[in-house]
Amino acid sequence: MFSLGKWVCIGLLWANMAVAQETDQSSDQTTTVSANAPTIGPVTNLPVPRFASMNASKANVRRGPSLTQRIDWIYQRRGMPLQIVAEYGHWRRVVDRDGQGGWVNYRMISGARTVIINQDMLALRAKPDINARENAALELGVIAKIEECSPAWCKLSTGGYRGWAQKSALWGVLPDEILE
Repeated sequence: MFSLGKWVCIGLLWANMAVAQETDQSSDQTTTVSANAPTIGPVTNLPVPRFASMNASKANVRRGPSLTQRIDWIYQRRGMPLQIVAEYGHWRRVVDRDGQGGWVNYRMISGARTVIINQDMLALRAKPDINARENAALELGVIAKIEECSPAWCKLSTGGYRGWAQKSALWGVLPDEILE
């Protein structure tokens, strides 16, 4: 059973994930401030939000950070990229590429970086150049491991193929993120 202090912490977590709106009285404009601005997670001291991937082939997605919370659905795809948007004890609130999510136990998540292909028949190129030789064409929804990322391209590996893909066609990496 949760004490009042734990309920307050959960309420604060939910409030931190909400989108705050501030009204400028002088101009009557509403400015939306996203809660997704990078902060430090209270449990791991890692940036939140951040990307990770599914460590298991099956993980329950719950309404809240507890085994007593209702299971809304089950992720069943090892390696699927997820965005961690909140932390609470052994729980991570995650969001998938469709914007759906919930709370998952931290053991179901890996720090290994993957992406999901958001464009059908995406060219995987030999070099990070639009005119480079095409090594493979990746179908929509394929999951690939990230080897490195430059400002506009990521080097990926999947299904025995390796090469560079344009970052704009991937979900699981931030547009300005550079990985080495």
